[in-house]
Amino acid sequence: MTAGRWQLAHGRHLDLGRKAVVVGILNVTPDSFSDGGLFDGPEAALAQARRMVGEGARIIDVGGESTRPGGAAISASEEQARILPVIEALARSGEVLISVDTYRAETARLAVAAGAHIVNDVWGLQREPDIARVAAETGAGLIIMHTGRDREKLPDVIADQFAFLEKSLEIARRNGVADDRIVLDPGFGFAKETSEDNLDLMARFAELHALGFPLMAGTSRKRFIGTVTGRDAADRAAGTAATSVILRLKGAHLFRVHDVAINVDALAVADAMLARETAASARKSESIFGKRGA
Repeated sequence: MTAGRWQLAHGRHLDLGRKAVVVGILNVTPDSFSDGGLFDGPEAALAQARRMVGEGARIIDVGGESTRPGGAAISASEEQARILPVIEALARSGEVLISVDTYRAETARLAVAAGAHIVNDVWGLQREPDIARVAAETGAGLIIMHTGRDREKLPDVIADQFAFLEKSLEIARRNGVADDRIVLDPGFGFAKETSEDNLDLMARFAELHALGFPLMAGTSRKRFIGTVTGRDAADRAAGTAATSVILRLKGAHLFRVHDVAINVDALAVADAMLARETAASARKSESIFGKRGA
């Protein structure tokens, strides 16, 4: 699996490739689709963040506005009031990398100033392109997510990924974001309307490596998992872990999840198998070349 060093704000970095990286979702919102209202106060949010770190999350992704379909838009000032105290408190502890889930350039700037290392934009830089300039100027890592919302999509799921993400990458580069600061996210559930759309994206996930960047998977508790399993959102941890393993085997590097512990364990098994496959392949190559040289 391709490895690389992801450069982040505040002089930090994260090595990607050899081990899966779990990103814990921290929604400081009253209306997110599966955990709205659970962590919308600073004390509850910090307790949940510490719980996820204890379970193995390497990054905490803090969001202040729900991205669920039909979610109510809020003002930038309200978003900032929700997330900045949490980011500041997490940064003071210094125990975890922090991502801010926002499409607003000014929110991203304030979040990085408060201690965030990564900007995670679910609109792929195409809602407020100035967010790319903020990432470049602050040195933040940048997660660029694909979405099909508010636009005409191409009928082929991978062709649409390439068309959208190549436009996003052009925005990033035009604004000075270095390639080693970028991770791509194919945006499971974001205007992939049916379970078949999302399963097709999973089945063809490896094709996204042609874009040349590390990949994050965000399947956690998504509706297509409920369609397959018959489970309500809060009961989709096992289904999510299954998708994490599948996508790890197809080359995903990071996994954004609500339920950290079960995904950490599932991905540890996937990583162990991948390591054995790599070792077996190396032994086979040594045996073949050894015989040829004999």
